[in-house]
Amino acid sequence: MKMNNTKIWLSSPHMGGSEQTFVDEAFATNWVAPLGPHVNGFEQDLEQYLGEGMHVAALSSGTAALHLALIILGVKSGDEVICQSMTFSASANPIVYQGATPIFVDSELETWNMCPIYLEEAIKARLAKGKKPKAIIAVHLYGMPFKADEIIAIAKRYEIPLIEDSAEALGSTYKGKKCGTFGDISILSFNGNKIITTSGGGALATKERSTKEKAIFLATQARDKAPHYQHSSIGYNYRLSNICAGIGRAQMQVLDDHVQLRRNMNQFYSDLFMDWEGVSVFTEPSSAFYSNHWLSCIRMDEALSGLNSEKIRLHLEKNNIESRPLWKPMHLQPVFKEALYYGASVSEGLFATGLCLPSGSNLTLEEKQRIRVAFKQLV
Repeated sequence: MKMNNTKIWLSSPHMGGSEQTFVDEAFATNWVAPLGPHVNGFEQDLEQYLGEGMHVAALSSGTAALHLALIILGVKSGDEVICQSMTFSASANPIVYQGATPIFVDSELETWNMCPIYLEEAIKARLAKGKKPKAIIAVHLYGMPFKADEIIAIAKRYEIPLIEDSAEALGSTYKGKKCGTFGDISILSFNGNKIITTSGGGALATKERSTKEKAIFLATQARDKAPHYQHSSIGYNYRLSNICAGIGRAQMQVLDDHVQLRRNMNQFYSDLFMDWEGVSVFTEPSSAFYSNHWLSCIRMDEALSGLNSEKIRLHLEKNNIESRPLWKPMHLQPVFKEALYYGASVSEGLFATGLCLPSGSNLTLEEKQRIRVAFKQLV
């Protein structure tokens, strides 16, 4: 029997079944604006899931959440913000929105996230120049928690606020504590390719109720309490719609299932490449780390495997299977070519040798078999 050759996506939206019910309710009650009972309910669902006394503001995107986090922390033109280099550009762009300067830091090989050693090196170097960083943005890359104990200790030692970019890590934990609860301010993303989706959307999470209230105020055009439209601050149109929040509420019902299915895909690749010399699957370095494996990734040692990431990517593309290189580090991006960078070449090496593979929670047995066959053709 010939296998279907439809596109196998890297990470496609996966509906749980009750989304339409929530959306229909929003239409039936005419709550279609960026406020309403689903927005409140979605925030409560997230707060209950995260625990730790977190307060959540539902927003239009994870990027919006990062931008508001920087504003709330007082980042202004001329300030410096330390940011993980190996990440998606959305982690760094809001720094520039504020007229501030990003200072990029290399990764370490165990989690592929911000290296604590290079982070402290960067802080000391900036202090020596009379420039104390205004914030640190650390990312849980591909759902893998960063070394939270070490990063938090450094942030506290130098009294620099930590923004936790948990856009890719909802459902991941470090030492049993949920990602999204480690930062002074944390952010989540519900983009279409994430663990759960609201179509587009994100959230800002914080332990301080006043910070949530400030975020909501800024996200709704910073309208003062007055019978007329009065504004004493610059605001933004960053609130999540009630319809999208309804989708999110349904997605929360299947979040844990989606995490387990993604973890199953990581195990699928671990089994597939078990006997492949020179190919390694990105997995947790110890039992302290629990990754949602939003994306499963591999690295190739070309001298041992005879393969490189681009050769594999092109081969999969011919089989109508999507794959993608790892994030190109920010310090290598043309737009940030003048930015300072602290570290060695860890993130550069990861970018040169790594590849993201189809990881969706909705991949079928037939699609897994197509992936298996495609890789066997390379042997």
